[in-house]
Amino acid sequence: MLDKSTLCVLLTLIFSLPAVAEDSKPASLADRGELLFSDDFERSGLGDWKEILPGFRVADGVLVGTQDKPDHGSVGRIYVPMKDVVVSFRFKLAGSPRFNLVFDDKNHKGSHAGHICRVAVAEKQIRLGDDKEGIMRNDIFKMKRDPKTKDAAEKLLEGRGSSVKADLESNRWCEMEVQIVGDEMRVSLDGKVIGYLKSPGLAHPTKESLHFTVSGKETHVDDVKIWQAVANGK
Repeated sequence: MLDKSTLCVLLTLIFSLPAVAEDSKPASLADRGELLFSDDFERSGLGDWKEILPGFRVADGVLVGTQDKPDHGSVGRIYVPMKDVVVSFRFKLAGSPRFNLVFDDKNHKGSHAGHICRVAVAEKQIRLGDDKEGIMRNDIFKMKRDPKTKDAAEKLLEGRGSSVKADLESNRWCEMEVQIVGDEMRVSLDGKVIGYLKSPGLAHPTKESLHFTVSGKETHVDDVKIWQAVANGK
């Protein structure tokens, strides 16, 4: 569990990196192959979703995340072995200022909590991050907590994330698609490509799960789908 000061440092870094250049965003990395997972939440319980940190429930046909602990967002995880994938889902910020979609591998011991990569969504910014070789890599994670090595850590983080300005309205449904193929990640919002990142940690051979981390009250999620990615060579 992160203490408050460490969490503040990490959140500041996550949401302060420069925006990705417009011409660096490919139209597509992959086509949708085999469907690995699908959930429309048309039920009363969490089903296969696991509450790693409490604050998730299913209500009115959507997954609702609310931060219950003051020092960390709620975490709801689904276990689906994957490598190159296309993930789509709908979301609505219903009082929450931000949430993360995070890909993990608990068997990878080289990064904090086995974090591999993420898309961090906030009202005014969306960030793509390589956690494995970036902010969550064990040595960098440790360096960031020490004022003597903080500057050196920030140099190691160059190229491990990209961000784009956003203007997300509260209580409006949006649709996001995340494509990961090899060491590349592409993100689209409501059918428009908005972000791209090329970084070595993205090519980690096994993402054994993904989860949503929700801060504040509330983020709603619906229609989560995960496909095996079929690289299209574009």
